[in-house]
Amino acid sequence: MKKIKSFSLLLFCFINFYSFAQDTAYIHPDITAKGWKDMFSKDLSNGIFPAGVWSSTDGVITATKDEAIWSKEEYDDFVLDLDFKNADGTNSGVIVHASDIVEWIPHSVEIQIADDYSKEWSKASPTWQCAAIFGHQAATNKSLKPAGEWNHYTITCRGKKIWIVLNGTVVNECDMNLFTSTKKNPDGSDVPAWLSNPMATLPLHGHIGFQGKHAGAPIYFKNIKIKKLGV
Repeated sequence: MKKIKSFSLLLFCFINFYSFAQDTAYIHPDITAKGWKDMFSKDLSNGIFPAGVWSSTDGVITATKDEAIWSKEEYDDFVLDLDFKNADGTNSGVIVHASDIVEWIPHSVEIQIADDYSKEWSKASPTWQCAAIFGHQAATNKSLKPAGEWNHYTITCRGKKIWIVLNGTVVNECDMNLFTSTKKNPDGSDVPAWLSNPMATLPLHGHIGFQGKHAGAPIYFKNIKIKKLGV
């Protein structure tokens, strides 16, 4: 009986450890490993964006207008790894699960990028600051660097869960299933009126995008890599 109990306990621990491992974000992914690829080609020819808005110089991409650049390919579960650099007052974002790239705001999830050191964004709602699931869930234990310095994001989307790693620290873990209202988030904070579809109902198959020069301040991206999960 003791052997059976010991085996059962060992099996229970193994199952729980395996589940934990499967539900943990990639914090320091090896982007040289098999399955990783560049999100965009050097000339951005495999991106969707208005002509003349986005450009690439020495591997750094940026935009002259508030127009996103989108992946032509659509994704389900994936890990996205990239560097971004804010300017003074930057307000940008990484957009995932976008089933509509024209009216993308209510049909996607935005992982916020913002210059939280600026006058405007330092006073903004935590759900509008950097590494938040925009309008829904604030980040914790943030380690954002000031404008002009490069930051590192690793974003994992698997099923209805999203993990955000900023500069090596897990700062946000989100379960989309919990966000069933267009008025209030689970913590009681307000959902912006333009997010008119509950996050819990959003399709998971979609494009990945990067918001351009929004509110007059530029954003810079480089080293954008992606790996599909479960293939």
